[in-house]
Amino acid sequence: MSDALKTELVNFKALDAEANASRSAELARQVATLFSYTSDRCSAEQVEIYDGVLLRLVGMVEREVRQFVAEKMARLRRGPEQTVRHLAGDDIAVAEPILRESPILRDVDLVELADKHGDDHRLAIARRDVLSEMVTDVLVRRGDIVVKRAVAKNGGALFNDGTLCALIHESAKDVSMQEILSDRPDLADNHIHQLIAVAAEDVRAKLVSRGQGEEASRVDEAVDALAVNMSNEYWLGRYDFETAQTRVLVLAKRGMIDEAALRRFANEDRFAEVVATFAWIARYGIQEVSHWMVRPDPEPFLVVARANGISAITVSQLLNIGPWRHRLTPESRKTSLQAFERMSVSDAKRKLAIWAHAGMSG
Repeated sequence: MSDALKTELVNFKALDAEANASRSAELARQVATLFSYTSDRCSAEQVEIYDGVLLRLVGMVEREVRQFVAEKMARLRRGPEQTVRHLAGDDIAVAEPILRESPILRDVDLVELADKHGDDHRLAIARRDVLSEMVTDVLVRRGDIVVKRAVAKNGGALFNDGTLCALIHESAKDVSMQEILSDRPDLADNHIHQLIAVAAEDVRAKLVSRGQGEEASRVDEAVDALAVNMSNEYWLGRYDFETAQTRVLVLAKRGMIDEAALRRFANEDRFAEVVATFAWIARYGIQEVSHWMVRPDPEPFLVVARANGISAITVSQLLNIGPWRHRLTPESRKTSLQAFERMSVSDAKRKLAIWAHAGMSG
């Protein structure tokens, strides 16, 4: 774009001479609208020219016009970076759509804005569709309880261990935060236990205050059970078992599902297919098997594997994939494999019969 075209876009010399606020406002609206329609087709040079023009114009107009420009810029994939960053640091009435939606703002921009500005700006950032660990860290460190709750509620937010622990610590005095965190599907085992331990104190206190000592004594047991269930759901929620089961059933019809297929899926770390294959071989439901193969105590899996003639080599492979890669320690894997090797097929079938009679599966 030539200098002549720059002058045609906005003649700032004439505009300064007019000293006319309404003319500046009209031009800002027109340029922002024009760019919003053509941004995808602009060259890098043209975007840079628009950026310089818009940046100068937004410095000449009232807040209402800056709001208009911000709304036009907020959803653009390609945009005037300097102008967007300038608007993001404006009054919250101007900045909010940019902070919440603009993909042009980088993580370093968001961190700087969250650190420099107040909780209104931080709250808008907390409501973005996706938040990186570095952004959630500054929001939780610098934000008030409203900001912290918004971050915790954001399904697209990623957390490092320290940030999550800070939110769990915060929940000790905030029941709403406890409820929000308990709904997150991405809490790891240690965070779930921390959260439930914090919440359980309130539950125990309420029971004791009502003279329900017996119920209070059972809180710890209930807490442990709930922690296990929440942990299992977190891990299982990461896999597409429905698609895996469909794929395995197609292979089974072709006679291609056996222990060799189980090992092949294990080698490829395709946990959902491993579960579906094991369920087909053992003739159990995939939901039941998936829960066996995620729990910290793999006994039900070991028993069913032995009863169905699965080899120790295959069992060893399976103890090292999927959730068990993270949830089992080297010592627990070794102990589990030793227990499997000591178990006879008849012992395993006898235990399965006992479980079936009792109406449970281990």
